[in-house]
Amino acid sequence: MAFLPFEDLKVFQLAEQLADEIWDIVITWKYFEKITLGQQWVDAADSVGANIAEGAGRGTPKENKRFIRIARGSFNETKYWLRRAKRRKLVDTDQTAKLQLLIDQIGPSLNAYMKSIGKNA
Repeated sequence: MAFLPFEDLKVFQLAEQLADEIWDIVITWKYFEKITLGQQWVDAADSVGANIAEGAGRGTPKENKRFIRIARGSFNETKYWLRRAKRRKLVDTDQTAKLQLLIDQIGPSLNAYMKSIGKNA
């Protein structure tokens, strides 16, 4: 696989898009919702792309894979907070559908990125 700067990776771009969409939702919430669920959700979503970037900068495939695993954990946490936001009626159907489209792409993309690094890393 040819080296790509992390900014050019489709999975990184999708992670940024997801984080920005979540930010745009949370920023409109009332204070209590922002400081409880909202802050956790934004942090988790931001962490997906941040860990992809950090792993890419670590210099070894083994370290990169470690940070992709952390990104997957943050991704799952992001999905958890979406479930909580839906349950608490903080996101509407359109917002949920938009986020779900991104989520449906990011999960497989993270796995494919991990696989592209190689089995022995």
